Amino acid sequence: MKYTLVGYGKMGQQVAGILEASDEHEIHAVFDVDAVITEECFDGSDVIVDFTVRDAFLANLPAMLSAKVPVVVGTTGCDADMTRIKEEVEQAGTSLLYSANFSLGVNIFLRTVREAARMIEPFDEFDIAFSEQHHTAKVDYPSGTALKAARMILEANSRKKSIISELPHDTTIKPEELQVSAVRLGSVFGQHTAHINSEYDDIVISHTARNRRGFAGGAVQAGKWLAARHDNQPGFYTMDDFLDEVLG
Repeated sequence: MKYTLVGYGKMGQQVAGILEASDEHEIHAVFDVDAVITEECFDGSDVIVDFTVRDAFLANLPAMLSAKVPVVVGTTGCDADMTRIKEEVEQAGTSLLYSANFSLGVNIFLRTVREAARMIEPFDEFDIAFSEQHHTAKVDYPSGTALKAARMILEANSRKKSIISELPHDTTIKPEELQVSAVRLGSVFGQHTAHINSEYDDIVISHTARNRRGFAGGAVQAGKWLAARHDNQPGFYTMDDFLDEVLG
């Protein structure tokens, strides 16, 4: 399969390394974040992988959709734009898979957190919060993965009604609020943790990324999966759709 990479920063380079080491896939073209993207850029491509920044991705999206090539997007900070992105994908009749985090380990972790939130729902003595740590160059705060985890907790546990990521002065957390805290520190790749607490015990569920290769490998696998269903089942997908099929 031929992959075109849009964005050649740290994540784009990791994806390129995996493709270069593969007997099954190859790099068709590479465009960095400041490249002028047109529909013709993707001629001959089987999959597009976008790891850029929000503004560049949104600017390039019409050309990528017009090319009718399945698109895998790992660019973060797009949560507020997701409804419009879905509509544009559906109108174009093509395929796009979006995820704030392509690590298979992270996505298994998220499902574990969701199940834990569901299990503690009947027991008022248990409270839950979420935290994350990333390197100081990360733009979005809290991370897209942390916000996804928070939404999953809210869906699984009706005692939590809203997400709060900043505390105004002299304010305390209400029982129905889910706190999501973030730390930016040095060169930390990424750590996400669910904290469950009662008077009697603590439950901590955590995922720590050791490097970026896990994220890149998941993006390549997601691209292969998306391309296989593109002709017969185009549409907007997430890593949940990918894992639901793989896990049965």
